[in-house]
Amino acid sequence: MIGSEIPALIPVTYIFFAILIPVVGLWRREITWHLSLLGTGIATFFSAWGFWHLIQTGETIRYFFGGWAPPIGIEFVYDGLAAFIVLVINAIAFFVLIHSKEISKVEFPGKKMAYYTVSMLLMLGFNGMVLTGDLFNLYVFLEISSLSSYALIAIGEKRAPFSAFRYLIIGTVGGSLYLLGVGFLYTVTGTLNIIDMHAMLPQVIGHSSVIAALILMIIGVGVKAALFPLHGWLPDSYTFASSTSSALIAPIGTKVAAYILFRIVLFLFGVELIDDQLPVTTIIGIFAGIGILYGSIMAIAQSELKKMLAYSSVSQIGYIIMGISLANPFGFIGAVLHILNHAMMKALLFLVSGSMRLKEGHSLITKFDNSYRKKYPWTMAAFTTAAISMVGLPPLAGFFSKWYLALGTIENSDWLLLAVILISSLLNAVYFFRILEKIYLNNPDAEEATETEAVQNNEVSFSMMFPMAVMAIGLLLVGIFNVYIVNVIFTMFPAGF
Repeated sequence: MIGSEIPALIPVTYIFFAILIPVVGLWRREITWHLSLLGTGIATFFSAWGFWHLIQTGETIRYFFGGWAPPIGIEFVYDGLAAFIVLVINAIAFFVLIHSKEISKVEFPGKKMAYYTVSMLLMLGFNGMVLTGDLFNLYVFLEISSLSSYALIAIGEKRAPFSAFRYLIIGTVGGSLYLLGVGFLYTVTGTLNIIDMHAMLPQVIGHSSVIAALILMIIGVGVKAALFPLHGWLPDSYTFASSTSSALIAPIGTKVAAYILFRIVLFLFGVELIDDQLPVTTIIGIFAGIGILYGSIMAIAQSELKKMLAYSSVSQIGYIIMGISLANPFGFIGAVLHILNHAMMKALLFLVSGSMRLKEGHSLITKFDNSYRKKYPWTMAAFTTAAISMVGLPPLAGFFSKWYLALGTIENSDWLLLAVILISSLLNAVYFFRILEKIYLNNPDAEEATETEAVQNNEVSFSMMFPMAVMAIGLLLVGIFNVYIVNVIFTMFPAGF
């Protein structure tokens, strides 16, 4: 039955196209974009099919490679949470790559074959991290995605290689800390399988090696998730990378890392087990709250759209980590829902930024004016939709994830984190509404120039507009039908919730 093969089919698809693209590209370089789109499209189809199959049956799929059952063999686990995340990241990648067709001609014209090959490896790494049920293989896929990220970030502006190198150094430290923690756990439990280790941890949780492993793994994954204050690599990496790289990595990379924190804190150790030894949820909640405010304040200070969005990402990842730290059903729902919402919102915003760079040659906020609403009416409508959703106004998707997070803070009587959510929403309004003001309100200084010269519609091509339109409509639909999505998330609760 093909449904039982879904956990293997998704990563194998990316492996196949990572090999196929350079082979075919040596013959016809112009079709490498089509092949990358076909690869992500097939993976998205498998993800949607598997997710629907899981909803209908409610059965977790455990796939053993080579027929070897764990702890000897390698296992992929396709449960509700993994299926949800895999569908989100593959669908986002598919639409981002559609948008990249025109941008690739300008930003990396002679590197398309290599670029799309590395993109397939990036998605292989991300999907493998989500699906694997083995802590060491998670590290292997983490390194695949990391090396691919460094390469994709390096393809950009003049400062992009330096930003990629800095990310390489910081990311290597984070990966090494995670691997060291896995080694400590292995010496105590004798297994690397997450399900097996979860069953053994209650007997050894007081061991100093286990506590050290927990700290090392959270810090290591926290670097990849850009959890404050481990976010130093992120702003420049997202700003100076090519537009497609930013739109591909920003909505997906940190979300996959946040998913790993879900697995470690809620599924591997369990909140009650670790909080008896160390107040992990309290600590990461504090850093998440600081990160939310820090990212929002820094975003206000930026005059370049991509850098503003980069600091906004630091803030938004804090919402997801906050949901983990709340350790209650509302917090879990808010965090998982925000993974979906932020993936769409941030992908859409970075696509708009890429579109502006292609059309205007820049994405400087200081140069935005009210002519944009006439030159790019649909692009600006898509930007407005994402901006309002980021602020958290109903009925768009961003409101509902913040609503559930707020309910989670109220359930825990954590009024400080509730204040953080409210204040950050106001700060979001400040840095997004200043752009909307430039676009939709008349600027007296610019009126004289526009009077003498009629503003012509210069909207982006259909291949660029289509993914932006789909995501903008998706934000509205997710908001309207959030109850149905939340009902699905209910089935993903870890044991003990």
